[in-house]
Amino acid sequence: MRWMIALLLSASSAMAEAFPPTYEVSGVAQDDRLNIRAEPSAQSDVLGSFGPYDLNIEVLRTTDDGKWGLVGAGERNGWTAMRFLKQAPPHDPNTLPRPLTCFGNEPFWSLRMLPRGDEYELLGDTRRDLMVISERIAPNGALAVFGEGPTLSRTLIVKRGYCGDGMSDREFALQATLYNDAPDESSVQTGCCTLDGR
Repeated sequence: MRWMIALLLSASSAMAEAFPPTYEVSGVAQDDRLNIRAEPSAQSDVLGSFGPYDLNIEVLRTTDDGKWGLVGAGERNGWTAMRFLKQAPPHDPNTLPRPLTCFGNEPFWSLRMLPRGDEYELLGDTRRDLMVISERIAPNGALAVFGEGPTLSRTLIVKRGYCGDGMSDREFALQATLYNDAPDESSVQTGCCTLDGR
């Protein structure tokens, strides 16, 4: 595991490359919505929408002309007009962005890094509060080490790259590996991450 951490953190910080940019809705009337469409076209079917004040919209990529951005739309992805999105202020380059949600299955697990604190949950178990011990950012990803009680630690490695959760048709831009280190039993869990807070 140490060589993986060293490889990930060998280069200097470059937050813009490590995580996809997030956006805020801009220029949408208070009583209107910003549509998410099946294809990058105003004539395409509507899959969902954003409200006029929505934040933390993760854009995975844009069309060649930059007019449409691929975003999450429930269990799949859709396209929204970039002219109604403005890029959010940059994150602190020394910490992982929040909100950040990582999750996987077999068994179902989630680790959420939120402005109010961090938490881990395993399906059928109690949600557990985490304490950040350290966070590091690299050009192609990030690492965070958490403490949970006196003997359990969790190490999350987030890496930029295509990820599918195996349960839906949705594409994600971040891959997760979570090392759970305990005296009685250690484990490794894998999954995807999203910055959209949903």
